[in-house]
Amino acid sequence: MAAAGKCFLVIGSPGVGKTTLVIRVLDALKQFNPSLKIQGFYTRTDSNHDVNYPVYGSRESHKWPNVGRYKVDVSSFESLALPELEVKEDTDLFVIDEVGKMELFSASFFPAVLRVLESNIPLLATVPVPKSGRDIPGGTSLIQI
Repeated sequence: MAAAGKCFLVIGSPGVGKTTLVIRVLDALKQFNPSLKIQGFYTRTDSNHDVNYPVYGSRESHKWPNVGRYKVDVSSFESLALPELEVKEDTDLFVIDEVGKMELFSASFFPAVLRVLESNIPLLATVPVPKSGRDIPGGTSLIQI
């Protein structure tokens, strides 16, 4: 797994600013070191906090899994996210926004995250949790917002 101090998880309820924090950290890092090689992804939300994953008006959409009011197009998610999680030796930082229920509908996503952790490349990730909170296994630095 990632060495101590190399895995930073930003945890919090949906809509509290986890992605905004990640974007600001990335902007600051790029300003400090423009040649920094970053892999991964972050999601953007609209004013209703709807995640802007690609959604297609497909006849297949009735088969997609649900997370609350959302349908998850797993194949579209995988085609975008999984290539970004391929471990390359020259990567300085991985960003994964987020590791949540939607993403875990992909059978390939969690193994890709494990490969990132095993690579020992620093990781900045977001994890949504209910307002009641949830324990995260040790070995990581947590930023709860």
